[in-house]
Amino acid sequence: MKIAPLSKWMPNLKRPLVIAGPCSAETEEQVLFTAKELALTNDVRIFRAGIWKPRTRPGTFEGIGEKALEWMETVKKETGLLTCAEVATAQHAEAALKHNIDILWIGARTTVNPFSVQEIADFLKGTNVPVMVKNPINVDIGLWIGALERMYNAGLNKLVAIHRGFSIAEKTRYRNEPMWKIPIELKRRYPDLPMICDPSHISGNRDLIQYVSQKALDLDMDGLMIETHPTPDKAWSDAAQQVTPLMLKEILAGLKLRTQYSIDRNFESELENLRAKIDHYDKEIIDIIHRRMKISEEIGELKKNNKVTVFQVDRLDKMLKEREEFALSLKLENKFVNDLFNVIHDESVRKQTHILNSDLRN
Repeated sequence: MKIAPLSKWMPNLKRPLVIAGPCSAETEEQVLFTAKELALTNDVRIFRAGIWKPRTRPGTFEGIGEKALEWMETVKKETGLLTCAEVATAQHAEAALKHNIDILWIGARTTVNPFSVQEIADFLKGTNVPVMVKNPINVDIGLWIGALERMYNAGLNKLVAIHRGFSIAEKTRYRNEPMWKIPIELKRRYPDLPMICDPSHISGNRDLIQYVSQKALDLDMDGLMIETHPTPDKAWSDAAQQVTPLMLKEILAGLKLRTQYSIDRNFESELENLRAKIDHYDKEIIDIIHRRMKISEEIGELKKNNKVTVFQVDRLDKMLKEREEFALSLKLENKFVNDLFNVIHDESVRKQTHILNSDLRN
């Protein structure tokens, strides 16, 4: 995909690009007051508000609907801010464009449905309106890429990926687990694709927003989408994760901006030396894993000849406990070491199973 850089359609772009506004457009007064407050913060370029709200269960607030798009037009007229809104159907997209919404975004619940994404893409064909695509709620980078590709194949090249975290069964301090490796992988595959972070939906808690925002910028993301409300605790949806305009200003002021490069030549030299050491150790790690797997194959042959099962739970538990204790003495994170050796053990089991079943294939 050949994506248009943000600077081509976002003039005088400052980094990070900041998108802010309430989770939901509730009243005209609430929308306009928030927008005018945000317009006083130079870092904010785009005003967002939820027009239609996809909710898990019926009977909850599902958004004002098209009437709120008229308020968004007033925001643009009175503040000069660009406007953006979530669309989940072609009818939503049509209404948004009719009311001069500048940027559309595809929400996480819509990204998971290729039929809905394609319907929106087909409607937008020929417009080249900027479209931001949130990652799907489930951990599937293919769905995320697929939604972006559907937009691109419709002739839209002003595309942005939004990282808003993933829904997992395990309870953590986040509302949606960030799983930073997923957006990093997307960026690796498509280095020209702009990416912004939605710390509000990752956090689910306003106290974490600054931390998540800084993490996103440290990973070289291009911007932030932060939900902002004049009285967050009284918000009609997602109250806990919204901040006031003043809080937003303080969050942005506290962020540290870093670049990929430094003008200090000593820094570049030191960095290259350290990277060379990492390259050397990585090759050693691969060589050691290769030799370890050869031993696993020998164990597999031994088990096969003696009719012993591949997997022994006691051995795995003992091995992990010993590795964790040794790693702890080196001040390595327990979870990291556990995950690493589980992957190595899974591959050892796969190799041994392959050896035990060799007779069946022959």
